[in-house]
Amino acid sequence: QVTGHLDDCTCDVETIDAFNNYKLFPRLNELLESDYFRYYKVNLNKPCPFWNDSSHCGIRDCAVKPCPSDEVPGGIRSGSYKYSEEANNLAEECEEAKRLGAVDGSLSEETQQAVLQWAQHDDSSDSFCQADDIDSPDAEYVDLLLNPERYTGYKGPDAWKIWNSIYEENCFKPQNVKRPLASGRGHTFYKWLKGVCVEKRAFYKLISGLHASINIHLSARYLLQDTWSEKKWGPNVTEFQQRFDEVITSGEGPQRLKNLYFLYLIELRALSKVLPFFQRPGFQLYTGNESHDTETKSVLLEILHLAKSFPLHFDENSLFAGNQKEAAKLKEEFRLHFKNISKIMDCVGCFKCRLWGKLQTQGLGTALKILFSENLIEKIPGSGPSYGFQLTRQEIVALFNAFGRISTSVRELENFRNIL
Repeated sequence: QVTGHLDDCTCDVETIDAFNNYKLFPRLNELLESDYFRYYKVNLNKPCPFWNDSSHCGIRDCAVKPCPSDEVPGGIRSGSYKYSEEANNLAEECEEAKRLGAVDGSLSEETQQAVLQWAQHDDSSDSFCQADDIDSPDAEYVDLLLNPERYTGYKGPDAWKIWNSIYEENCFKPQNVKRPLASGRGHTFYKWLKGVCVEKRAFYKLISGLHASINIHLSARYLLQDTWSEKKWGPNVTEFQQRFDEVITSGEGPQRLKNLYFLYLIELRALSKVLPFFQRPGFQLYTGNESHDTETKSVLLEILHLAKSFPLHFDENSLFAGNQKEAAKLKEEFRLHFKNISKIMDCVGCFKCRLWGKLQTQGLGTALKILFSENLIEKIPGSGPSYGFQLTRQEIVALFNAFGRISTSVRELENFRNIL
């Protein structure tokens, strides 16, 4: 039932399906299998900041297997992706000499200045996410290809509490308006949503789209058979229908799927906008393997050019376009609400769900940061450092992997349509 025009956009479902499934998805998958994008550093041991929660999921499939550090490419480990090319060469010499990750001693003064500016930038106020402290001893590299997002058995009151907290407290919603299906009174919710400003409506749709995307992955990679000899994962149509069928969800399922397409458009728009940052000749996707790095960068640029060529982009100028003072206040609220949601991810009991929840909220937060930094991106010089606008390696890896998840969801929908 999910066809045709999308609200608040000039786009339709069919255009996205054709573009994603046949052009973008295959290239994106290739990019995400590269060394630069498969390793994500994450702290899965941060305590939940909102309620006392010691209930960690005991299910086997919830566990995340971190990487032994010698498996992570040296260039990623040493963190020298942040610095100039000159520092990269120094870093390599250092690595040869000491086989240590500490590069600092041999950094030129100019590079140290750049590092300081990085640190300041990483703490700056344009971020939409509560980022992990990746220098913490608890932060570990995870190979995303070895820890795929799929059904883990994590459900029930714990999982419900997370989503409830996100929708009830962080979606600009007054207490008296009940969320759909929370008590079966969805009609008042959608009536309320129609009446609010486009920004608050967009915020709700982004979160709902993320929720839909995660539910599609769980339904598409469901544990169908679990015997001592083998595990079999695959699409579970019943699970999919329970979450999205129009009749079973009292009319809400198709709306959720439309929100997934809305989220797709927002993240695709961010990719089309951030091209100048990655296009600079000095920008490297640094892992220490030069030929691989060059190849990865060329696939990345191909994807960004492809994103730019999409004919019916979301027009972000419709957001925060009113009275300047009001718009600034609303944008700040938007940012703080989203930051709160990124903190809630530390309350997820299942480690695998926590990993992908953190990565996807950081990816969406990075996309929002890009859309709201358009002026800074336009001013990026063709060569040399880009001080006005920066992305850390964490943000870059999260941005593309998060979009990879949404792109996969759109592709899986096609599969469910065919099965049904």
